[in-house]
Amino acid sequence: MREIRLGIDIDGTVTCPTSLLPHINKQFGCNLALDDIKEYDLTKAFPVQEEEFYEWYRSAEELIYETSPAQEYAKMILSEWQQRFELFYISARGQNVLDCTVQWFEREEIPYDHIELIGSHHKIETAKKFEVDAFFEDKHDNAVGIHEELNIPVILFDTPYNREPIPNGVIRVTNWQEANEWINKLFPIEEKVN
Repeated sequence: MREIRLGIDIDGTVTCPTSLLPHINKQFGCNLALDDIKEYDLTKAFPVQEEEFYEWYRSAEELIYETSPAQEYAKMILSEWQQRFELFYISARGQNVLDCTVQWFEREEIPYDHIELIGSHHKIETAKKFEVDAFFEDKHDNAVGIHEELNIPVILFDTPYNREPIPNGVIRVTNWQEANEWINKLFPIEEKVN
């Protein structure tokens, strides 16, 4: 029997959802806080041309990822899970940032079995390909789509930009400790019988 495999998004899930904000505030002279971000598309939160924003983002992407803090308890819980599960990170980041992404995981000492950067928010096919048993996400439509298409539980990390209604099977959590509680309910540790 193969190990249970968890599919895990990186940005806003393993990393803090606020990771981008200091960079945006500095570049665009804003004072955005997480509560100001009501949509996943950041350009809706402040006056900026979409093209200008994405041109800047591409140039700053590596620095942003290198300096992103991990969410509280993510390292501790993922380290515990590594004993029980396969940890497959599936991210919308592109291949151009694979090296800095791997270096970040190494530096932060966050365990991984595989890192897949697909360059797109369309994660269903990748999650299907790797046969993940549960998924962790912060993007609402991804969480719902992955759950509905693959019929697996999806843990949705709560943020102001993903508060639309969710179906049963998508589980909203506010932190990694709650995620851990749900995973222990969904995949209980089997006691070995002598």
